[in-house]
Amino acid sequence: MNAQDKTLDQYQQFMKINAAAHLFRAARELGLLTELREGQRTLTQLCEKLSLKRGATKLVLDALVASSIIEQYEEDYALSRVAHLLCQYDEDLGDATWNRMVAHLQESGESDDEETLIDDQAYRNSLAATQWVHTPAAMQAAEMLELGGEDESKGLKILDLGCGSAVWSAAMAHRDQDAIVTAVDQAAALKAAQSTADSIGLGDRFHAVEADPLEAELDDAVFDLVLVAQRLGCLGPGEGQKLLAKAVKALKLGGKLVVIDLFRGPARPDMGECVEALKLELGTQNGSMRTLEAIQTELAELGLQGPQVTFLPDSRVNMGMAVANRPSEQS
Repeated sequence: MNAQDKTLDQYQQFMKINAAAHLFRAARELGLLTELREGQRTLTQLCEKLSLKRGATKLVLDALVASSIIEQYEEDYALSRVAHLLCQYDEDLGDATWNRMVAHLQESGESDDEETLIDDQAYRNSLAATQWVHTPAAMQAAEMLELGGEDESKGLKILDLGCGSAVWSAAMAHRDQDAIVTAVDQAAALKAAQSTADSIGLGDRFHAVEADPLEAELDDAVFDLVLVAQRLGCLGPGEGQKLLAKAVKALKLGGKLVVIDLFRGPARPDMGECVEALKLELGTQNGSMRTLEAIQTELAELGLQGPQVTFLPDSRVNMGMAVANRPSEQS
């Protein structure tokens, strides 16, 4: 393929992506998605219920089928499985966030007022509600940590500090069948976390503690593994250091700290990394993606040994895992 053909293909792809986004928004505004969420409908039923033009609606439905937003079974239309997964935080495909971008970037003197609209807790709640998408990466992380392996100690006491929906710690407890998880977070996240734990039968191996992870009162040196997953990037440098220090203090001597988050890689960022970085910028007051060097330096400055970072191949958004150990002897 020559350069001109490649450029033309990219042009067509951009136009298709934009058209698909507009189709989704139109279907949502017209009530098509709401109606199909209730069950299968024919073209006639949709047009009569929503007062739509038959010919134009058929064209829109054909395009929605082609874009996998809905599915067609003979005369019936149904919401696709992937569209059913959209929840209150992403049912608009993130428009509530992206619509703030222009005002956020402009130096118009109104930035201070705009910043007050940023709700860090709402951002964290949305993470908890959609964290299930990281289940394959969570299982991979547990495997890479060799939890529950033949040559590894079992029955670890795991602290999930800022647990969200506890997808990451639940995967660890699933692999180590004797592990006990203590999950710390605010009420909305804990509701999702308890649902995750119940779904895989953790039972009394899962304990929820409602508290702000930054302020939670925890016993010193009692956990074999402390997990900080998808929380550090939401915080500014000061709060991030405070959270990591609390995590280290809760670790037993010789225990392991695991930080899972979005990290800046050494190569030029791809679209996925750029999108996630912008979501942090628009959704949090001080959040940002750390570089690999930055997280390694932070862990070393806390007195942890051998900090290493690796990316999780099964992650769809370039999620990385940093691991370090608390020294076996107190210096």
